[in-house]
Amino acid sequence: MKAGRKKRRKYVLRSLRSQLLARTLLILALLLVLIGFLQYFLMKDFLYRSRADAMNTQLNSIPVDLLIKDSQENSGDGIAAPQDDTNRRGNRPGPFLFWPDMSLASIGIDGTFQSLSNENGLKPPRLTTQQYQAMQQSKRMRHGYQLITDAQGKEQLVVFRPLGPPDRSSGLLQMGVSTNSMQEQLINQLRTFILLSLIALAIGLALMLPVLRRTLVPLSRMVEAVKRIDAGNLDERFDAEQGQYEVDRLAVSFNGMLERLEHSFAAERELQMQMRRFIADASHELRTPLTSIHGFLEVLLRGAASNPKQLQSALESMYGESKRMNKLVSDLLLLAKLDRTPELKLEDISLDALLLEMKPQLLMLAGTRKVFFDMTAGVRVLAEGDKIKQVVLNLFHNAVQHTDMEQGVIHVNLSAGKKLADIQIRDNGPGMGKEQLERIFERFYRGDESRTRSSGGAGLGLAITKSIVEAHGGSITAESTLGTGSIFKVTLPLAGTV
Repeated sequence: MKAGRKKRRKYVLRSLRSQLLARTLLILALLLVLIGFLQYFLMKDFLYRSRADAMNTQLNSIPVDLLIKDSQENSGDGIAAPQDDTNRRGNRPGPFLFWPDMSLASIGIDGTFQSLSNENGLKPPRLTTQQYQAMQQSKRMRHGYQLITDAQGKEQLVVFRPLGPPDRSSGLLQMGVSTNSMQEQLINQLRTFILLSLIALAIGLALMLPVLRRTLVPLSRMVEAVKRIDAGNLDERFDAEQGQYEVDRLAVSFNGMLERLEHSFAAERELQMQMRRFIADASHELRTPLTSIHGFLEVLLRGAASNPKQLQSALESMYGESKRMNKLVSDLLLLAKLDRTPELKLEDISLDALLLEMKPQLLMLAGTRKVFFDMTAGVRVLAEGDKIKQVVLNLFHNAVQHTDMEQGVIHVNLSAGKKLADIQIRDNGPGMGKEQLERIFERFYRGDESRTRSSGGAGLGLAITKSIVEAHGGSITAESTLGTGSIFKVTLPLAGTV
């Protein structure tokens, strides 16, 4: 039970849906955090600048003449003269009244600092004398603001303006305001943004789950289809038009792979069937001469060896069977070589000259049968001469076997087209049916069992012929009509066209 839960948890964590959901939400969360930071700093600067502009407006409305007079009376030599409250109220209306979170101070030309806030106001923060003197010399004091921490450790937003006309400045006027309210406003906005972000993530999670589930339906279908596929069921195909470009491309690739696998498995099954047939036929063909030789040896061992006539007959029969078995083994070895990539010694040869060279041998094989030659001169191909001779001999010998000794007629024709050379060998034998014609190039296949065995054939000649022709880049076909005869046509590419 525990192992099942662990496996299920591992599956959920590794599923594409979970990973897409987690990464999407992570990216969304990072974007929201980035937006939150940007909003905080931009809003902070906006609030501070807005408050600084309002404070500058307030400073411009203060009666500067009274401040100048009071400043001059109390800081003639840079040291404030002691005065009681009654005297000060006689000269001007005493200290200004400000809100509890604001401060006001005046700075003389020499940097003398005087607080103008009453007991209810904030204590104004103070800079160094050098900073105030540098500020009075600068023309930028009307713009911007500064954040200064006062003696109580509270941060204030401070603005400055000069006292007196620009050409006759008598000091600075400093106004400060506590940043607590602005900080609280920023914190409240940040909390609101965080709450809205969490709600957005929750809604995104709720919406993304069904969307991802629906989006991944085509992929889930492909997974189920793959589960149904095995070596015996390769005809399964994926829908290549599911509305998702990447999935459709994957489906097309899978379909191509399945088609190739299906062809490969079909070819493998066919090859296995051919191999089983080949082994069975080869075993049968080899067993026949071995059985004959074994039988003759038993006869000789029983006493026939003392009879010269029986001995001679047995030896001749065993010799014939051994020749037949030797030819069969040679043909099998040749087919094994041709099944692999054959190494041919290709040369530019003249087909008409090669056939003329073979003419005496072909006439001797024909015996009393009539043979007609019709050859086009100057037909050249890139081939191995001995292999082409073997092809012609196999086809001609096949025609001799299937024609009557007295009435048989064989035609050997050579012609050429633009790119191909054609060799045709036609006979007037009994012909073949459709079933025989389809299997004529199979190994160990015999159309006429009795005739082929009597002549010593094993059904490998036409298979060898086809392998040789295809190794030269050519093709071989057969046409036949029952009672009329057969035509074997060999096509080879002309020299210079390969």
